[in-house]
Amino acid sequence: GWKSRRTDALLKTFADVGPDALIVETFPFGRRKFRFELAPLLDLATRTRPRPLIASSVRDILVAKTDPGKVAEMAAMARRWFDLVLVHGDPALIRFEASFPLADRIADLIRYTGYVSPPRATAAAPDGVGAVIVSVGGGAVGEALLRAAVAARPATVLADVPWRLLAGPDLPHPVFDDLRRMAPAGVVVEPARPDFAGLLARCRLSISQAGYNTVIDVLAAGCPAVLVPFAAGGETEQRDRAALLAARGLAQVVDEATLSPASLAAAVDGAIRLPRRAPAIRLDGAETTARLVLEAARRDR
Repeated sequence: GWKSRRTDALLKTFADVGPDALIVETFPFGRRKFRFELAPLLDLATRTRPRPLIASSVRDILVAKTDPGKVAEMAAMARRWFDLVLVHGDPALIRFEASFPLADRIADLIRYTGYVSPPRATAAAPDGVGAVIVSVGGGAVGEALLRAAVAARPATVLADVPWRLLAGPDLPHPVFDDLRRMAPAGVVVEPARPDFAGLLARCRLSISQAGYNTVIDVLAAGCPAVLVPFAAGGETEQRDRAALLAARGLAQVVDEATLSPASLAAAVDGAIRLPRRAPAIRLDGAETTARLVLEAARRDR
């Protein structure tokens, strides 16, 4: 009954709005649990006259699928329903076929938008200059990395450098309080900051997971980086993104399964030898997406 009510509400909204463009996040390349409502929506959209532009919006890396049949089904659904597949990445860094092996079947639908990144901060700030910045995104799964960073610091070549640990809003409060209590002199534990990109621009080294937004901020800053990709529950997106960046000499990687103070310290010492450089990648994904959708919708109309 709940699924039926959701589907009815979604179809009614589509009919009431009469959109010129319909953009679906990730599906059919993921979000299969929402197929019960998305398939009827897409069927309705393809029957509607005038027909709206239909686009799928995906990140640079997909979660790997072990069933070849599901991969083939994704390609078939893309051909059945979609006019565009908007890949929010840059093929100069990561190509879509790196995580979707049947990309050639939908090559005419694929448009690379560049990475979706906020404007870069230009104003200098007094804190964080030359520091090691340890971040865990929202923080819900970041406790192990934060604790390993505190323990690893004395064993690194950056033991005398200030370290700033950004906890994230979803880190449990008792864990945050405990980290603050155990932090030695030279280690600051604080909530995640809105000027994160600015901190990276003036830091000595970044230690983080390998989520889309964090990696884009790290790449834009051009700072040496250690990536500890989240990999629990069969997730492969962060692992694959980190591996591709490491292969290009843009980061050192520590497997989450082998994370320890010793393994993190070794990665820090390796990363600090990496050159500080911002790769030439496109970061205008929001503007390019808007332009591509508007141009295609107007052309179809």
